[in-house]
Amino acid sequence: MTLLSIHEIDQFLKRIPPHLGDIVLELRNLVAEVAPDAVEIILWKGLTYYHAGRGGPVSAGICQIGLQPDHIRLAFIHGAFLPDPKNLLVGDPKYKRYIRLESFDLAPWDDLRDLITASSRFNPYTQSMDESAKDGS
Repeated sequence: MTLLSIHEIDQFLKRIPPHLGDIVLELRNLVAEVAPDAVEIILWKGLTYYHAGRGGPVSAGICQIGLQPDHIRLAFIHGAFLPDPKNLLVGDPKYKRYIRLESFDLAPWDDLRDLITASSRFNPYTQSMDESAKDGS
């Protein structure tokens, strides 16, 4: 995974309370685990993850970690197409969906891993899951 430097992450996290920073760091760990080839950039005031070999931050987007004053927003640009059996994702835009995370201890970590995994495998060109992309590639 192409990660930002520790200095860049520290600067990024200075804008939020430490308890929200812990959520961001764990989400970064999940993305690294399920999409080891992902690229991490700061874009649209958040940490954005995508598969560079498949396109850019939108067409090959995995997820974005957005900082809000009182919560973290984990957003999926193609969220309307992701399996979400627990109805965790919300949002009104055409395809983008997100989940609001306010507490590390209350975050549904296994479900978040499943959503990130599904997003990592989603092919927006065919609007289907690429089952051959088991490692997120």
